Amino acid sequence: MSSDISCIKKSRGRPKVFDREAALDKAMALFWQHGYEATSMAHLVEATGAKAPTLYAEFTNKEGLFRAVLDRYIDRFAQKHEACLFCEERTLEEALEDYLSVVAKLFTDKDTPSGCFIICTSSVLATSSEDISAVIKARHAMQEKTLVHFLVKRQEKGEIPATSCMHKLAKYLCCIIQGMSVSARENASYEELMQIVNTTMRLLPELKKI
Repeated sequence: MSSDISCIKKSRGRPKVFDREAALDKAMALFWQHGYEATSMAHLVEATGAKAPTLYAEFTNKEGLFRAVLDRYIDRFAQKHEACLFCEERTLEEALEDYLSVVAKLFTDKDTPSGCFIICTSSVLATSSEDISAVIKARHAMQEKTLVHFLVKRQEKGEIPATSCMHKLAKYLCCIIQGMSVSARENASYEELMQIVNTTMRLLPELKKI
């Protein structure tokens, strides 16, 4: 009997299991809304509900936590959205419109802070955070590289003139996406962002010639 009571007491005293993904999602929302510099470990401890030693043991420091959050953002949003570009059943125009539409949806989703996590974070990043700045720049470059890859594949299929420069077109599209993020941050609605998407699609026949 005494051993049973002992087991019950031990089970009551067990600490909660650390939910890494839930903690990352809560930290993501905080970084997304306020940026890297303005978010302290104290804020992150409060938002995640985890104890400071747990976060330090799991991520080492704020930079380590941010890197994990960035990976989580890419897994949850970026990779899935970029997959729209590589649907073989869709034409160039359809695939690009699908991609820009889901981006517009994410930027205005009420369940997450407005705009793009990466763009919002980088826009308020201090020059002192060189390592984080390099990580974000690398991700920006990856987005452009993905768009170049998509456009080159479509060029090879004959959907874009062989004389056009895919790097220029990809850079233009990245600027459109960044502008959509800024507009969303300034409370633009999904419908308003879709006006930008629709204008881009109307311009695409000329853009394909650059």
